[in-house]
Amino acid sequence: MSRLLDIYNTHIKQDLKSKLGFKNIYEVPKLKKIILNMGIGEGKDDSKLIDKALEDLTLISGQKAVKTNSKKAISGFKIREGMPLGVKVTLRNKIMYEFLDRLVNIAIPRIRDFRGLNSKSFDGNGNFSMGIKEHVIFPEINFDKVEKIRGMDITICTSAKNNNEALQLLKSFNMPFSDKELN
Repeated sequence: MSRLLDIYNTHIKQDLKSKLGFKNIYEVPKLKKIILNMGIGEGKDDSKLIDKALEDLTLISGQKAVKTNSKKAISGFKIREGMPLGVKVTLRNKIMYEFLDRLVNIAIPRIRDFRGLNSKSFDGNGNFSMGIKEHVIFPEINFDKVEKIRGMDITICTSAKNNNEALQLLKSFNMPFSDKELN
């Protein structure tokens, strides 16, 4: 069992149950999945860029990433249907908690000029999305072998019914939100 999952089961569940005023332990929100996405716009011209991004995202996540293809042709961008444009990976269970642990304790402190995560980045249903401008903040990436620094999107899906429950859940995992509170 990963360290963060063990902490969630032993401490965080009980704290959230009392803090949010739930009567049943099964009402307490939990993490469902974490989705990592890296869009490669230049991948339409050079397929090696997609392969390199696939390799980097696989190293970051600890799970094999997949290529994402365009769904329809857009002539203004010179994109054909089925052309690879990015990579993504969906993390669940043990790997998800291990990634979140590395994200909170190692990667986020390495972000340049970091002032806290925006607490308004919730979608209304308890899901949190954040963007990272440099994928080299993860220690798995060898900075000397990186040809181009890329950004990535991270979406954390929870079973929370509203944004406040999800915010309390992610704060209990020590995610560094800025002082501005959620409306």
